[in-house]
Amino acid sequence: MLKLIQLEIHKNKLTGILKAFAIVILCILGIMLLIIYDDRSANGGEFNTFPKIFGILYALVKAAFIIFASVLLGRLVINEYKNNTITVLFMYPIPRKKLMMAKILIVFLFTLISIILSDVVIIAALAGMNSFVHFIPEQLEMSMLLSQLTRIGTDAVCAAGIALIPLYFGMRNKSVSATIVASVLVTCFVSAGTGDFQIGNLLGVSIVLGLLGACIVYLAIRNIETEDIA
Repeated sequence: MLKLIQLEIHKNKLTGILKAFAIVILCILGIMLLIIYDDRSANGGEFNTFPKIFGILYALVKAAFIIFASVLLGRLVINEYKNNTITVLFMYPIPRKKLMMAKILIVFLFTLISIILSDVVIIAALAGMNSFVHFIPEQLEMSMLLSQLTRIGTDAVCAAGIALIPLYFGMRNKSVSATIVASVLVTCFVSAGTGDFQIGNLLGVSIVLGLLGACIVYLAIRNIETEDIA
């Protein structure tokens, strides 16, 4: 499986997405700073504690990489079906399910790792800036940071599963645009809320949606060994 993943990364030149990953992190950090600055300028005090900052940060990061994952799904899976190049791939003496799982695992692992790294990097950047500028009155304590690591990991796993939901719509229509539109709609749902509260930050909702993503993957590949690709 690892060899297949490496071949897919090389074939699709996915190392180039590292630049896009860095750009996404910088954009989210910029948005967070604007939110904090605007809140201070308006004397609202809505985002004057780290837990409140974390709430909006996690929602932004999940939204960004769920949409990012749909682009990867379109590139790795949907385009193969749309252009009928998947038939050539399935001629290799390798089980179809294994080939498809390699593609899907790339999307899952990229989303998982990207969310964890983004949360950690942006939290570190905000904490570092706060030690000089003090835009948040409190300091980020180690105990608070450790308590957030568990949430970051759980959120990342759930979001990586949620990111697979658009696969259903893409496979059904053999359309990359349908995959991306579906991801935007899913993102709108998980980001719905007010202030630092978003539906996607509710653990129960995230788990259910993540499991839904896993079920969609199962349905997409369960009969792939015998189904007609044409």
